Amino acid sequence: MRLNEIGFDDARPVDGYGPGFFRIGGEVVEGAVLLSSQGVAPWGGPEDRAALLALAGKVDVLLIGMGAELAPLPRATRDALEAADIAPEPMGSPAAARTYNVLLAEGRRVAVAMLPV
Repeated sequence: MRLNEIGFDDARPVDGYGPGFFRIGGEVVEGAVLLSSQGVAPWGGPEDRAALLALAGKVDVLLIGMGAELAPLPRATRDALEAADIAPEPMGSPAAARTYNVLLAEGRRVAVAMLPV
């Protein structure tokens, strides 16, 4: 069986995660993170709507990793994002990281905001 290496062009995939950190493009990033084609930035968590709203028109998919398990997105955050035509997809951070990498490999305009596990 022939296996091909996945190419991410200039984007940085999520290589791994652990208690309190993510490994993104080979670098360890501590705490909550926002990752998109614009780069990697710290994220203030579900109440940090400004960072997410800045993605309006720049992404087709916004994944939100809520930590080790799926948790609901605060209603005020969901309402603000939907008003800006951003449809958030909350899920556990491990699933968000995997889904981000798949969509990135497909060339999709995707961003992910994740709380650490």
